[in-house]
Formats: sequence, structure tokens, C-alpha cells
Amino acid sequence: MCRRDEPVFDLARSYGLYVGNLRKAILQLKYHRQEYLGRRLGGLLADPWWGLEETGPALLMPVPLHPSRRRQRGFDQAELLARGLVRALRHDERPPQLRLVTGVLRRTRATAPQVGLSVSARHRNVRGVFSVRRPEQVRRRAVVVIDDVMTTGATLSACAAALKQAGASRVLALSLARATPQFPDLEGVDVTAPIDEVSLN
Repeated sequence: MCRRDEPVFDLARSYGLYVGNLRKAILQLKYHRQEYLGRRLGGLLADPWWGLEETGPALLMPVPLHPSRRRQRGFDQAELLARGLVRALRHDERPPQLRLVTGVLRRTRATAPQVGLSVSARHRNVRGVFSVRRPEQVRRRAVVVIDDVMTTGATLSACAAALKQAGASRVLALSLARATPQFPDLEGVDVTAPIDEVSLN
């Protein structure tokens, strides 16, 4: 599938599979208003961060929610993850030259949730959805785009297309979890256990 529908981003890394306690924690964050988990989970992204190719100075951009979805949820989970990553990397002996930028990559229209859609429907759902405000900020820059779950890569690829059209030199995708056919991004899971009792490792 990746050979047939080659993604627009240049490289992708994830912390782990969308299964077990990691999946439970992501669902708690997104649908049970456990905002404090955002930065905690974002810190886990420091591990796959070092697996990315050397980018030099880079911009870090969370995949944006549409304003209506953000108002409904009360926060943007990808932005919380990005802030958690930045905080974790600051404690490293040699922190990377990384700047968190919000409000430049925008979602221009509300879309249906990707969960449950076929591969082709996922791509149609997000095609042309993202735009870049102030393209001069990304021109000739490497951009790392952050999301919570990567399934087909359609959302991250649509972000990369908008960023490259605006002049970004490279776009790298970094997600907390990777859903696969063996571990799909279905949401019917029991998330009633107290998350503080869950080990994420």
C-alpha cells in the first residue's frame, strides 16, 4: 500500500503500537478530558524523536483540530503532545534546535472522524483540508508534524502536502502510536481503569 500510495512526508516514526495501555491512555486523553495526560504522553515522543534523521533547526507543528472541534473538546491533543515533547527534550544534555509553532498550519474545514473509514475514504476526507498561514515561516525549513495516532498516514500526508506547497524543505511525521491492520484504530475499548494505575511501558 505504501508503494502504491506513497506519502508526501519524507519520514515517519511512532513511539509504539496503538494497543494495550498506550491505546487506553490516548483514548482517556481525547474522549475523557484527561488533559494532564497530554504532556506526559508527549514526553514519550522523545524516544522516536532521536530515531529521526538529522534535521538541523526544525519547526514542530501539531496537526490542528478545526476550531469547532477544538471548542467542543476544549483542547487540541496534538498540541499537548508537542508541548510534552519540547519539555522532555529540554532536559537532554544536547537539546535539539526545535521551535514549537502553532496557528500556522490550519484545518480549513471540519471533517468526519477518520476512524472506521476505508483507506481511500480517509484520503478523500482530508484532501485539501490543511493550509499554511504565513508561508514565509516554513519556507526552506524542516517541519516535524505531531499527531496522536497514525493509521494510513492520510492526515499527516495532507499536512505535508500543504507545508511543501508553502515551501517547506522536508516534512517529518511523528506520532505517539501506529495503528496497523493487526491493531486497528477502533474505539470500542474499556477505558474505565484509573489511568494513574496504568504503566505505559
